[in-house]
Amino acid sequence: MRKTLQLLTALVLALPMTSIIPATTTSAPAQASSPQSQEIGTEESVSVRVGGANRSTTVERPGSGYVKLHFTDLRIMPGDVLTVSNPDGTEKYTYTSDLKASLTATVDASGFWAMSVTGDRAVVSVTNPLSRVRIDKLTRGYTEAEMSAQPSVQSICGTNDYKDAVCYQSSNPAEWGKTPAVAKLLRNGSSLCTAWRVGPNNRMLTNEHCFTSTTGIEVWFNYQCPTCGGTNSATVTKVLAAQVLKYSAALDYTLFTVNNFAAISSFGYLELDARVPAVGEEMYIVGHPAGKLKKLSLRDNNNGGGYCVVRAVRVNGSSSQSDISYMCDTEGGSSGSPVLSRRTHKVIGLHHFGGCPNQGVRIDLVAAQVNSLL
Repeated sequence: MRKTLQLLTALVLALPMTSIIPATTTSAPAQASSPQSQEIGTEESVSVRVGGANRSTTVERPGSGYVKLHFTDLRIMPGDVLTVSNPDGTEKYTYTSDLKASLTATVDASGFWAMSVTGDRAVVSVTNPLSRVRIDKLTRGYTEAEMSAQPSVQSICGTNDYKDAVCYQSSNPAEWGKTPAVAKLLRNGSSLCTAWRVGPNNRMLTNEHCFTSTTGIEVWFNYQCPTCGGTNSATVTKVLAAQVLKYSAALDYTLFTVNNFAAISSFGYLELDARVPAVGEEMYIVGHPAGKLKKLSLRDNNNGGGYCVVRAVRVNGSSSQSDISYMCDTEGGSSGSPVLSRRTHKVIGLHHFGGCPNQGVRIDLVAAQVNSLL
């Protein structure tokens, strides 16, 4: 027996070392990943006056996915309303002289930023000829050509397996049912992350590297295709981030609230699964990679086309052993996405790093710090 053990030991020592991590590994290599926020737009200076004989104007940036306007030189008369909308009026924001009452104005020293309008045209109007405003700058979404030229952490692990969330409505209703609670974040009109409702109250989670100040943070719910493979979004509900309740760079999370919570309360919420998941446990990610309409990353060609699985736990992330890893496909803008277990359909991780394997912060560590605030 002793000779047999000695021979086996010698054989093991003689085998070449490999950097391939099997799916059953419970430890992980040093981190080689990067945060996954994404630039998706740019700011421009303009000078367009609205008021007097010119009580309506259209600002157009062909091919842009959204237009967000800043107003200065404000004189909105009592009883008058400044309206910013899309051409058919299905998305409309109104502002009076009491800007904060709108809950959609980001006020600054020279005026305010209105809520973005989805699409490449924004219609601005006042009704009283004595009212005056001036558009002095705007941000607008990159065109498809501009987006393709932007640097991004490429975390498509093999072939791209994510699909429009609605594609799984029939085949995977439990997973699809968790997608409405996930929202797109537009940061200061030009960059992107993902966020999601946590618990039944006015609480949302994203990454700390996405923001720690709510100024200029828009939260878009229902930015998703109504049909599988479509190119147009369903009607989007937008609110502004209101207050940061807690954040941590070490665990890369920001817990925050939004204005007008009643407008988004119907989108449901996700629950935390405060445990270290098992290696090999099936999982999925819901988010807005590269600013796209909502995607569900469920399948993994690295797993023979089966479901995504947890590849490793206690992986080094922003802190030692703070993460889990997986090969579910993500892209820039996926930062802040929830990682959910297919067993419990609760959140087991907060996605933040790309690099194949991709990584999410262990939600048991986050829950220990935020549970009292939920």
